Amino acid sequence: MEEEIYAGRSRGSSKVKITLLDEEDQEEAQIDDNGDVDSYDDDDEDEDKEPVGLGVLEKPENSWSLLRELFPSKAGGTPAWLDPISLPTGRLCLCDFCGEPLQFVLQVYAPLTEKDSTFHRTLFLFMCTSMACLLKDQHEQWKRNQDKASRSVKVFRCQLPRYNSFYSSEPPRNNGKDKPSSAGAVLCGWCGTWKGDKVCGGCRRAHYCSEKHQAVHWKSGHKRRCLPSSISQDASEPSNNRTVSEVQEVASKSLWPEYEIAIADECEDTISDDNGQVNSLISSSRVDESIESLIDSFEGEDDKKSWASFQERVSRTPEQVLRYYKDAGAKPLWPTSSGQPSKADIPKCTYCGGRRAFEFQVLPQILYYFGVENDVHSLDWATISVYTCESSCDGHVAYKEEFAWVQIASQSSTTQR
Repeated sequence: MEEEIYAGRSRGSSKVKITLLDEEDQEEAQIDDNGDVDSYDDDDEDEDKEPVGLGVLEKPENSWSLLRELFPSKAGGTPAWLDPISLPTGRLCLCDFCGEPLQFVLQVYAPLTEKDSTFHRTLFLFMCTSMACLLKDQHEQWKRNQDKASRSVKVFRCQLPRYNSFYSSEPPRNNGKDKPSSAGAVLCGWCGTWKGDKVCGGCRRAHYCSEKHQAVHWKSGHKRRCLPSSISQDASEPSNNRTVSEVQEVASKSLWPEYEIAIADECEDTISDDNGQVNSLISSSRVDESIESLIDSFEGEDDKKSWASFQERVSRTPEQVLRYYKDAGAKPLWPTSSGQPSKADIPKCTYCGGRRAFEFQVLPQILYYFGVENDVHSLDWATISVYTCESSCDGHVAYKEEFAWVQIASQSSTTQR
């Protein structure tokens, strides 16, 4: 049990090894550090050699399967914060363009085995649901050496040592009886995502992360229930100290559906046929539709070649929504040739000044699981590639912001170098 739960990834400057579930014998991968190449997308011929973990979405088996004390990888719903107290606050929680609180997309539990401080390690991805903001985000990510870049997509890294004040040092039993060692912060009663550090002036029980969420909750029904004697449970209890009988009721109906992310090795020999999606939650036609929408925007042969390679690779497991790369020298699987970053486009770690390395990417298929409409104004992308501090540095900041590079279907109107 312990080997399964606490298996992790090791990242270093010269050799990297990751162990995922039963893969203790994965051969160490070599990284070229000569620095002569200025692109993250060189050596395409080596990509098939990189061990890749594919994330597919499944409905959780039990009501308690995605609680934070079980260190889940999950998508949709609300985040299972690793450090339940020192959450991101202020501008970090907001879209830098429209000012709306960001919506939770997914989190990946990715511990590193090389040092004590990364015994537990989770990466969290959030984004604004506005496609207009995502298009503005494209201009910002091409601007280099910005101290405070404006983004609509944000990633946070949190890590803890084995012995900490929040969880037992022993692996979870996964029987519904696991509990955290301490309570978490009170969360927003509307979104259930960010810290509820603002309190309703009427009932003094409902907590909010922002004035915007307080206003929308008021209009949606809290106005009728807001009484000094109210016994409403709107975020009145620390929601991250949840047990089977204590699950926060989130008022918002616009959160994306909640799934567990199951990760398994990519099979390089098997191509899925039309009936091969036994465990998929959506039909083959819907999976195909999510990536076929990219074709309309292709303008050159390079894009078409990249797309053919991408399609061939993804078709092996068409229901995948996440690709986690265990080799720290890995490169994303780009759907198009345009809009790919160079090494200079990936900023250094804000906290230690070290290099960031690519770790995982999110595919647009996840939007269908989330029920996002497929029209011209709806949220969409080609891939989201996440880069994290290569040394997974420590420090007093519990949630360190990392970097996401978003490639959308057409870069011709958005790329700004």
